Amino acid sequence: MNIQATYRFELKEKEGSLLSFYSTAAKMKAYVCVLEQSMFRVLFEKEEGLEVPQTWSIAPGCDDVPVEGRQRLSTEGFTCPPFTTKEYDGHIEIATNELKAVIHKEGFRLIWFQKQQGEWVEFASDRMTQAYNFNGELGKSLKHYLKRDISEHYYGLGERTGELNRHHGRFRNLTIDAMGYDAQYSDPLYKHIPFYITHNPKTSYSYGLFYDNLAPGYIDLGKELDNYHSLYRYFEAEAGDLDYYIIGGPTVRDVVQTYTWLTGNTMMPPKWSIGYSGSTMSYTDASNAQEQLYQFIDDCEEHDILCDSFQLSSGYTSIGDKRYVFHWNKDKFPDAKKLAADFREKGLRLAANIKPAFLAGHPAYEELEENNYFITDTQGETELAQFWDGGGAYLDFTNKQAFNWWKTQVTKQLLEYGISSTWNDNNEYEIWNEQAQVNGFDQPLPFQTIRGLFPLLMMKASFEAQESFTKEERPFLISRSGGPGMQRYVQTWTGDNRTEWKTIRFNTKTGLGLSLSGIYNYGHDVGGFAGPKPDQELFIRWVQNGIFHPRFTIHSWNEDQTVNEPWMYPEATPAIRALIQLRSMLTPYWYTAFYKASMDHEPIMKPTFFDFEEDSRTWEENDEFLAGPAFLVASVVEPGVNERRVYAPKTKGGWFDFYRGTAVAGGTEVTLPAPDHETPLLVKAGSIIPINQAERTFKRKDEDERGFLLFPEEGAHHHSTYTLYEDDGLARNWKEKHALVHLDMITTADTISINVTVDHHGYVLPYKEAIFTIATRDKRTLIVNGNTIESGQRGVIC
Repeated sequence: MNIQATYRFELKEKEGSLLSFYSTAAKMKAYVCVLEQSMFRVLFEKEEGLEVPQTWSIAPGCDDVPVEGRQRLSTEGFTCPPFTTKEYDGHIEIATNELKAVIHKEGFRLIWFQKQQGEWVEFASDRMTQAYNFNGELGKSLKHYLKRDISEHYYGLGERTGELNRHHGRFRNLTIDAMGYDAQYSDPLYKHIPFYITHNPKTSYSYGLFYDNLAPGYIDLGKELDNYHSLYRYFEAEAGDLDYYIIGGPTVRDVVQTYTWLTGNTMMPPKWSIGYSGSTMSYTDASNAQEQLYQFIDDCEEHDILCDSFQLSSGYTSIGDKRYVFHWNKDKFPDAKKLAADFREKGLRLAANIKPAFLAGHPAYEELEENNYFITDTQGETELAQFWDGGGAYLDFTNKQAFNWWKTQVTKQLLEYGISSTWNDNNEYEIWNEQAQVNGFDQPLPFQTIRGLFPLLMMKASFEAQESFTKEERPFLISRSGGPGMQRYVQTWTGDNRTEWKTIRFNTKTGLGLSLSGIYNYGHDVGGFAGPKPDQELFIRWVQNGIFHPRFTIHSWNEDQTVNEPWMYPEATPAIRALIQLRSMLTPYWYTAFYKASMDHEPIMKPTFFDFEEDSRTWEENDEFLAGPAFLVASVVEPGVNERRVYAPKTKGGWFDFYRGTAVAGGTEVTLPAPDHETPLLVKAGSIIPINQAERTFKRKDEDERGFLLFPEEGAHHHSTYTLYEDDGLARNWKEKHALVHLDMITTADTISINVTVDHHGYVLPYKEAIFTIATRDKRTLIVNGNTIESGQRGVIC
């Protein structure tokens, strides 16, 4: 018996971009919405209505959504292009110029096609046997089954361990505090992002699937097999609504950028956030915490380690041996305001750790409980869950009054003290009682139905507090947990990793999975957070890797009570100093990459296949990654070696060794030296890399002198471009007030010509000249804006 044949859906209404279907047997509506030429949406609604009528994940091209959410059926922000509809007895066809959905009325089974050279080619299909769980035949959960091709690659799913290709894996959509996780095997981790990309090597076509559902569940990509069905994969959720988006390619780049646009713009961080950020639990846990923090500044100055911020771990909130958010321990921190001011004077911003759970002994606990600000059980009693130091009650951010209370505390207890940033931590909301209830903005809901929402609302509340307090400056926040849309508010990291060699390799892949899932501003705890301290060799290699991530933080909670610090191994300090100097020198490059991420949804970190899809070798699992438009980073991920073998993807102009300027042909392998002070690094030929040319020290961190490193292609008749973004590094109105420096590099047999033009958008460049350096062994004459100069000399740009 074909169970799905009992559920026939008929087209009932067509209004604008929305087509409505109904099945009497399933007692359910189904919607298909044409949102863009290459984006369709499918939504099922029970007879009693949507369980969650709002969405907080969808924000097409937007910086934010209302705290109460956006109406789930809203099409605001989408172009909703024209499309055709053809109805037959057994199926319906809906098509734009780029995508077509064929809907079989029996079981509402969808087959998807993309236009290729004028012909429709199938690229995805629901499972031939029952694809949806209409009436409990497939258990209690929401389910969506699709056909699976054994040759397909699956990428994304946010923050995951193991290899980048997720085929044959089963992944849990759930946020937990995965302290000391195994970077190769642990699942789940801290984030809930039910989005993945399917790439078919046979057709070279890629597309995305995003499930807008915040309840716990699973995505199975081939771990499960069943004799009664052909190969399949599926999405499962314990509650909520089945609401998914199909995003057509054809390339991975197309899918990633469209998905990121769909879930909202990446926040533009202040320039200071690019620098090294110090952190450790040890300082704030110590009885003389304030003294130890001042010592950190002294050590940075003594060892000449450039540092732009420091993250205060939660020890500053302690009463006895327990931690209480928004409380200052005056014994450890006798004058927190002076501490923040002194750090700011030295050029370091402070970020303070905050947590959303309150222990019963918290000074504000009774007030919060009386006001019903906590998540409750079905009887309206406070729901207690396991937390640090004992049972804790979680703040219910779907209660608007509780949301505003949090904003007030962030302002009064942190921002007014001089704290620059909030570090939103331990916000996975580990409540396991399925009967737990939330306010739901005056529409009560089971907690589990929107469990994945709470980290997002916490960071939004913190963001709004900072936005109101610093009227002229951009807010900057950090959050460990999160979900779709978190890029609108925060920087993140991959949580409490463990100190071992394989963590470098697999954290890199975990981060690339985040990049492919719309989360571009991230990093890892360099040196490892949990476990033993890293030995000298491992620490150096970790720093070599970490400086090429958008977030660079050395953070630790070592078992032996040691602290991961740049100077922890005296013999290694010169190498660590040089690596951090390199990162600092590249600040203009990083800052422009953030601009591109914010404006064009361009990832900063990318797997090699992202830019070189036509090179089959880049699809093989590897340890390399692309950082911005120019760099290919090949980290050392094993002990006892002093060189690194790396594959240079096929590209017409080839590559160069960053340090030596030697040419490397595209499509070849090369062995790069890997001394302590160098990250093995290739640069794509034709690249122009902006740098801060000033020889900065800790005492003179603010010095800035613009330079450009040139990597011209060998031979004549080559043309490449680069646009540098410049502003004051802080202003809220960065979209309106900035300058764009456009550089064109044109080569002949004898010359390398750089033509520079500047678009001023309310911002005047603080320089009229820059230093231009040919960073290869090229001996051709250098010409800047018509004037011949020597490599390494100044050229007039405006």
